[in-house]
Amino acid sequence: MKTNLTYELAYRELAEIAQEIETESVSVDVLAEKVKRASELIEFCQNKLRATETEVNKIIKQMENQK
Repeated sequence: MKTNLTYELAYRELAEIAQEIETESVSVDVLAEKVKRASELIEFCQNKLRATETEVNKIIKQMENQK
């Protein structure tokens, strides 16, 4: 995976892959490669969302403890 990948870039690439597959503009020769990349991007996005959720919950707890 790209080292400077952000959630937004991963989501955009994933949307492009999905569009290519839905419109059948992906040749059979590269379909497995596209599906594999989509799987990697989905995993990246899920991990990013989980990490963000954890961080937000941590911040909320800290704010609640300051009251």
